[in-house]
Amino acid sequence: MTTSLTRAPGRPKRASPTGGRLAERAPGGSHRDMESRVSDRHHDALRLWLRLLTCTTMIEREVRRRLREGFGMTLARFDLMAQLERAPAGLRMGELSRRLMVTNGNVTGLVAQLVREGLVERVPVPQDRRAQVVRLTAAGRAAFGTMAAEHERWIVELTAGLDAADRRRLHALLGELKASVRAHGAAGRGGER
Repeated sequence: MTTSLTRAPGRPKRASPTGGRLAERAPGGSHRDMESRVSDRHHDALRLWLRLLTCTTMIEREVRRRLREGFGMTLARFDLMAQLERAPAGLRMGELSRRLMVTNGNVTGLVAQLVREGLVERVPVPQDRRAQVVRLTAAGRAAFGTMAAEHERWIVELTAGLDAADRRRLHALLGELKASVRAHGAAGRGGER
């Protein structure tokens, strides 16, 4: 049963934006989502997980496209700027890496791009000459403010099929799911948060 969930025999493989998972192409070249891999005979928990994954992937793909087309921005750089917007005094590279859950090398590359674009700056830490904090420049704050407002509008648009009460209910249910995953997953054993 596991192989039927990863790739149907004879279907071409394609890299997915979801951390190396595979997306399928249906006959005629249209994309099949991850949820299409299960049927009613699969456990409802598996169907739920794949629905969550499919929704997340669809929203993320659309946000990536809109950031790229509207602002020439990647989601990774947008996420880094979002972390800096929440920390006006700046963050050390290691803290950025931890918050973004990526390697220090990835953060270094993203910061270098944003420095070249004049959106962030590196500032030495007075108490530790070897350390630097990264913070948004005035241009970075303005650019991020514009992008963040659009990002929020996009998310509202993409979730418009649910009314406010349904969104609150779904948010609460997903909070319960998050707590369950924490209790039963690696986080419950001292792993990732």
